[in-house]
Amino acid sequence: MSTTDRTTNDPLPAPWHSESGLPAPRRLVVADDRIRAATAHRLACEGTGLLWRGDYQGARQLLRALERRIDRKAPAPAATPAETFHLHRRFRAHRARVLGRLAVLLEPDHTLRLRRAPAVRAACTAAYGPPAGPRLVPLRELLGVLSAHQWRERGVPVPALDARVHPHYGVFAPVRAEYVDLVARAPLPPADTAFDLGTGTGVLAAVLARRGVGRVVGTDISPRARASALDTVCRLGLADRVTIGGPDLFPPGRAGLVVCNPPWLPGRPTSTLEQGVYDPGGRMLHAFLAGLPEHMEPAGEGWLILSDLAEHLGLRTRADLLTAIEAAGLRVAGRTDTRPRHPRSADRTDPLHAARAAEVTSLWRLALR
Repeated sequence: MSTTDRTTNDPLPAPWHSESGLPAPRRLVVADDRIRAATAHRLACEGTGLLWRGDYQGARQLLRALERRIDRKAPAPAATPAETFHLHRRFRAHRARVLGRLAVLLEPDHTLRLRRAPAVRAACTAAYGPPAGPRLVPLRELLGVLSAHQWRERGVPVPALDARVHPHYGVFAPVRAEYVDLVARAPLPPADTAFDLGTGTGVLAAVLARRGVGRVVGTDISPRARASALDTVCRLGLADRVTIGGPDLFPPGRAGLVVCNPPWLPGRPTSTLEQGVYDPGGRMLHAFLAGLPEHMEPAGEGWLILSDLAEHLGLRTRADLLTAIEAAGLRVAGRTDTRPRHPRSADRTDPLHAARAAEVTSLWRLALR
């Protein structure tokens, strides 16, 4: 093994790139199949990056060995669900930092020059854009890029559309069918126009258009999400009825139906994908409620699709939500509930299992007071 210190006179061999914002290591050790997992774990915990030069499959085996070593020290459940959640988040952040120090070099043409390495150019181009020089990337993140590209190529089945949605990299995939089914089945108010705020892949905008809404406008702050949503509506032949905009939450004008499925947990996302799960301080939720009266027709409805997982984790109360609805000048016209059907709700090894098992996802129908 050899080491390279990251100093002004001796920089990293290529620019560091981490989609989750992991900092570049200050030191690098060139590692191959001869390195022991214990040594790699110690170096990574000390903040040293491991630049892999060995067999690609050996790198994956080392990553799994590091995962096992880290997971042995997972925190025990705390006294309250909120404490357990925060401990779990801190542990996951530590885990991501340590695992992220095993890195590989992407060549200027988005290829990997490692023995038995797969073809990664198409996946990397889809995620990062056209090749623009070499880059160092965490192996774990590269595996995520490859997995996301497979999702995009195969598509995610959406029964409510009787079609597949092909999510782009960094965009939350509609793998949880229950919230889509809520929108597909709720009685529609009289509405010529609907807004879908935080459209993501555009799946809800497509459902509304398929249900007969004449004009649907989806918005998203993320350029990747806007591209993914546009891809969805074009694939489904809905581009004449669905337009995609942003980055503002609300488009201009008013609509008879305004739909929002904000991230369900108040917290700081650590990657672009987590932006579909974590909403710092509930900013998007409160922005939706506060802006709804100015962007909804007087007799229209706002549909808030929200899980109560945050309530079971002690991160938000039902009273908090109802108070925010009332403070915005809104009232609850109705609510439809459903239970989650995803595998994690039945995983008893999950430290948050009790909260996930009790989770209910609701479509809140909001009207002006």
